[in-house]
Amino acid sequence: MARNEPVRWGIAHIYASYNNTIIHITDITGTETISRASGGMVVKADRMESSPTAAMAAAKKAAEVAFEKGLTGIHVKIKAPGGHDGPNNPGPGAQAAVRALSRMGLRIGIIEDVTPIPHDGCRKKGGKRGRRV
Repeated sequence: MARNEPVRWGIAHIYASYNNTIIHITDITGTETISRASGGMVVKADRMESSPTAAMAAAKKAAEVAFEKGLTGIHVKIKAPGGHDGPNNPGPGAQAAVRALSRMGLRIGIIEDVTPIPHDGCRKKGGKRGRRV
C-alpha cells in the first residue's frame, strides 16, 4: 500500500462461540456485505469448526475477497454468544481471526466487544432453587 493513499475502511464482525467462528466483513456502515466465511466452510470435521486453525483459514478467505473489493483497513467487532444464558467470553477462534486479518496486510483500527448483555429481560432457566448438581 502506498504511503499517502487513503485507507478504505470496512468492519469485520467476528462471532466466536465454542462451536463455530463466523467472520463477516461489511462496508463502514455495516449494511453492505463484502465477504463472509466461517470455520465450518474450511474444515471437514464438526469438532474443528471453533478451532483457532479454522478461524485463521476463514479469516484469510474473507480477507482475500475484501482486498479484491478494495478494502485496506478494518475495524473489528468481536461478539460472543452472550444473552441471558450464553457465555459472555468469546470462543478460541476470536484471537486467531484478528491475528490472521492483520497478517494478511489489513490495517486494524478499533477492536470492540459487542457481546449482547441482558438488562434484565427474561428469567434464567434453572427454577427457584437454581441448578442442583
